[in-house]
Amino acid sequence: MKDPILITGCARSGTSLTAGIINICGAFGGELSGPSRFNRKGMFENRVIRNLIVKPYLKRSGLDRMGQLPLPDINNLKPFSNLKDEVENIIIKQNYKSGPWFYKGAKVCLLWPLWDDAFPNAKWVIVRRNSNDIINSCLRTPFMRAYTEVEGWQIWVDEHLKRFNEMQEADLNIIEVWPEQMIKENNYKPTKEMINSLGLNWKEKEVKEFVSPNLWNGGR
Repeated sequence: MKDPILITGCARSGTSLTAGIINICGAFGGELSGPSRFNRKGMFENRVIRNLIVKPYLKRSGLDRMGQLPLPDINNLKPFSNLKDEVENIIIKQNYKSGPWFYKGAKVCLLWPLWDDAFPNAKWVIVRRNSNDIINSCLRTPFMRAYTEVEGWQIWVDEHLKRFNEMQEADLNIIEVWPEQMIKENNYKPTKEMINSLGLNWKEKEVKEFVSPNLWNGGR
């Protein structure tokens, strides 16, 4: 079985958009969460892995299952020795046969040492977005409920940036992508380069049909 593509980043950064493009271009994701009022094209997160592995681990650890407050202490994570087997078994049961496959989860970066231990040769995609835009999106998204003020969400975003720096310093195989380049600049070149580096097949027509600028910033 191939090593996975792990897609992560702050919630409200465009991780679903990025995972959708990776799925369109040939990576298998399994049973993916569908559209909602907050992600009208779909969340593209494997709901079984999320609901049976990620959220229960956070609950067992006394942490917020939504990955908001409190955040995991990266130096005191409870071990998860069979993470690789559990994730792969779910993917295989969901009819994976061969080729590239992915798991997308904003909370993966909060638990990155566990995922790195399980999949040391994974390809990581870190989705980035301007911090102020993330904060504004959190403030108007009902399920982002840990804070009601800019200052709280700024601390939360800064903690994610620390995780990204830690992952870079650990020399993980990382690609950073900024989806807003497609939205604001109509610039698909960095996304195409990401797809090529992941060993996938760029499908420009399908990708451009999938990307909806009017849904970015809640339609603003």
